[in-house]
Amino acid sequence: MDKNPIQITSRSVEDTFAMGETVGRAVSEPVLILLTGDLGSGKTAFVQGLGKGLEVFENYYITSPSYTLINEYPARIPLFHVDLYRLNGPDDFESAGIYHILEDESHVVAMEWADLMDEALLPDPMTVNFTIANHESRMIEISFGGSRWDTMRHKIIKDMQLKKWL
Repeated sequence: MDKNPIQITSRSVEDTFAMGETVGRAVSEPVLILLTGDLGSGKTAFVQGLGKGLEVFENYYITSPSYTLINEYPARIPLFHVDLYRLNGPDDFESAGIYHILEDESHVVAMEWADLMDEALLPDPMTVNFTIANHESRMIEISFGGSRWDTMRHKIIKDMQLKKWL
């Protein structure tokens, strides 16, 4: 567990998108990013920005995978956007191909509603938690699962300080 998570206030959807883009630009290898928070808290906007930072091809628009469950996007490092909201446990995760995606370590995986899955199956992730502060503002907390994240964490903090978010 990260003892020093990054805590940021997003004041708009555009801020949340930009924060996701900052994280995407810092990603240099396949990673697992867990997204938690209430409906409408900014998870998909963050992933849209993450996709821009990962250089998802311009003719692809990132949408919520609430009904498709999994969306895949070609990028500098390919992106899987996964939504567990409509799944009901291990059998659904298996039939949807979630376990297969987690075993394939050649993608960035951004998983919404990750708190519905057993943490033991999600080793060493980055976790981004969204809390609705009011109609426009969100509290975003980014935590890192281990030392493998040190370089990326440093890049993210440096960029967020330049943008005066920290």
